[in-house]
Amino acid sequence: MIHTNEEILEMFEAALQQVQTPEEPELLYAPIIYSMSGGGKRLRPVLLLITTEAFGGSVDKAMPAAMAVEVFHNFTLLHDDIMDNAAVRRGKPSVYAKWGENVAILSGDAMLITAYKLISGLDADRLPRALQIFNDMALEVCEGQQYDMDFETQATVTVEDYIQMIERKTSALLSGSAMIGATLAGASDDDVRKVYRFATELGLAFQLQDDMLDSFGDEALGKKIGGDILEGKQTFLMVQAMSRASAEEREVLRTTHKSATLSDAEKIATVKALYEKLDVKHATEQQIELRFERALSVLDTLSIEKERTVRLVEFARKLMGRKK
Repeated sequence: MIHTNEEILEMFEAALQQVQTPEEPELLYAPIIYSMSGGGKRLRPVLLLITTEAFGGSVDKAMPAAMAVEVFHNFTLLHDDIMDNAAVRRGKPSVYAKWGENVAILSGDAMLITAYKLISGLDADRLPRALQIFNDMALEVCEGQQYDMDFETQATVTVEDYIQMIERKTSALLSGSAMIGATLAGASDDDVRKVYRFATELGLAFQLQDDMLDSFGDEALGKKIGGDILEGKQTFLMVQAMSRASAEEREVLRTTHKSATLSDAEKIATVKALYEKLDVKHATEQQIELRFERALSVLDTLSIEKERTVRLVEFARKLMGRKK
C-alpha cells in the first residue's frame, strides 16, 4: 500500500511527538521544543518518506532518517537567525530573539547532535550509506550559507555563482532527503542519482520562485513584498539585473537600499522599475519553468512503474503551488 502524502505527513508528525526531549536544563531544551513545534512544512522528511515508499521501502524503517533530516534543518535555522540577526521565524520570535545568542548557539549544537542520534537508529545494513549522504548534505548546506554570506561583500556575483549557492543552501537538503529515502529502499545507484537530480532541480525552482515572489508576489497571500530589496540581498532577480544593467543602472541597484532620503516604498519601487525595464521577471519565470520541467522529466526515467512516482509528482506540484 502506498500512502497519500497527507498520510505520510501525519505519520511523521505522530512519530515526532513520540520523541522524548528532556526538560532539564530548561534553557538548553525548551528552545528545541519551541523550534520543532513551530510549524514548518516538513518538506524534507515528507520527501524522504515518499521516495522510500516509491521504491518499495518501509516508512517505519525510514522514520529515524526523516526525523534526523528535520531536526538538522531546524538546527540550521537557529544558527541562520543568529547570522542574519533575525528577530522572527515562522511568524513568531526566533530562538535568537527570545533567548539570546548563546542559547541559540548551544541549543542548535544540541539539535545537531540529536540529528545524528536519530539517524543512528536506522537498520545497520543501511546506516553507512545513509550516513554518508547525510554528511555530504550537511556540509553542502554549510558551504551554501558561506557563499551566501560571501555574496554580501562580493563586487560581482554571476548567475552561475548564484545557482551554485542555492544548489547547496536550498536544494541540498531536498536532494539529500530524496537520496536517503531511495537508498533505504534499496534503489539502484542509477535511480539514487536520478532522484538527486529531481530534487535538486525542484529545489532550484522553489528558491527562484521564492526570490520572485519577494518582489512580485501578492501581499493578499500573506507575502510581504520587497524585503530582499530593502536588505540589498543578492537574489536571482538582482543578479540577473546586474548582469543586464548599464554602469549607471548598476549603481542604482547597488545603492538604493542604503539611501537615507528614500522611503522603503520608494526604494522598492525604484528597484522594481529597473527589474521591469531589464525584463528580469520574465527571465526568472523562464528559469523557474525550466527547472520545474526538468525535475518532472527526471521522474519519467526512473526504473520503477510510473504509478509509483505519482506521489513525487504531487509533492513537486504542491511545493510550487501548482494545481496541474
